[in-house]
Amino acid sequence: MGIGMIALIVLLVIAAGLLLVILYVIGTYNVFVGLRNQVDNAWSQIDVQLKRRHDLIPNLVETAKGYMQHERGTFEAVTNARAQAMGAKTVADAAKAEGALGDALSKFMLVVENYPDLKANQNFLALQEELSSTENKIAFARQAYNDQAMFFNNRIQMFPSNIVAGIFSFTKRDFFEVSAAAEREAPKVSF
Repeated sequence: MGIGMIALIVLLVIAAGLLLVILYVIGTYNVFVGLRNQVDNAWSQIDVQLKRRHDLIPNLVETAKGYMQHERGTFEAVTNARAQAMGAKTVADAAKAEGALGDALSKFMLVVENYPDLKANQNFLALQEELSSTENKIAFARQAYNDQAMFFNNRIQMFPSNIVAGIFSFTKRDFFEVSAAAEREAPKVSF
């Protein structure tokens, strides 16, 4: 075997190795794109449920206003918390704002307990049921989002895919979690 043949074999081995690296990078990049899209889709599912929650709150408050005329501070707290939640831009901001909204709704529902006529109002009961159902959907959507974010984050941080993630600037996603113990409780909706 001549030097020319050895050089050709070495060149072919290097080319094959390079081709494998390129194919790995392309495959890993495509996996990251798919995972990123799954995380974005999971977030949009939370966003849909949060919008539904935000849309229900004014109707709930408006129905209660006729019965609870001396509770202006409670109404304002719920309205302000809703506005903050609707204006959140990041996952972390949304989690914080939604926690504050949940706290305001809990206080609102506690005040409702003092108004038996309101608790018996059919419109109010229907809105309460819708809100309770929406809270459950938010919890399920939050879990799905966090699962997707964890899977994505794991792929970004594990070797050797972390090299490809760094090259193409894939970054870790925040979890949608509440931080304060009071925020961890769902708003109390009683019938």
